[in-house]
Amino acid sequence: MKRARTDKAADSRPRSEARVKVRYAETDQMGMAYYANYLVWFEVGRSQYCNDCGFSYRDMEKETGLFLTVAEARCRYQTPARYEDELIVRTSIAELTRRTVRFSYEIDRADGQPVARGETLHVLINSEGRPSSMPEKYLSLLGRK
Repeated sequence: MKRARTDKAADSRPRSEARVKVRYAETDQMGMAYYANYLVWFEVGRSQYCNDCGFSYRDMEKETGLFLTVAEARCRYQTPARYEDELIVRTSIAELTRRTVRFSYEIDRADGQPVARGETLHVLINSEGRPSSMPEKYLSLLGRK
């Protein structure tokens, strides 16, 4: 995985890019990337997005005792990814509130072929599993003004 830059999306929201290469272990008997791996690649994109915004998700957990739990995930598969395909995972925030973050993802092959589109909705919880509000520092870092 290579670290990539943060771009501005067409609608001006920050967007992050990460690159992954499909490993043999991520493919199924038909030679296509197994469907659940796309959610793992979404996580790669989310982590990169946070890093590009100036913080590590791990450090946010340690500092605040809060966690972004996945409440919903959606993926629309468009073209199969195959062994050794280089993929670009573009991540942006579709919605940000004090208690939730909805990330949006576009996965394309390096040649530009669309592979998948999706979203994940995260709810901020405390160590007891109760909904919490995100500290202003992280709202600001994630792009809320």
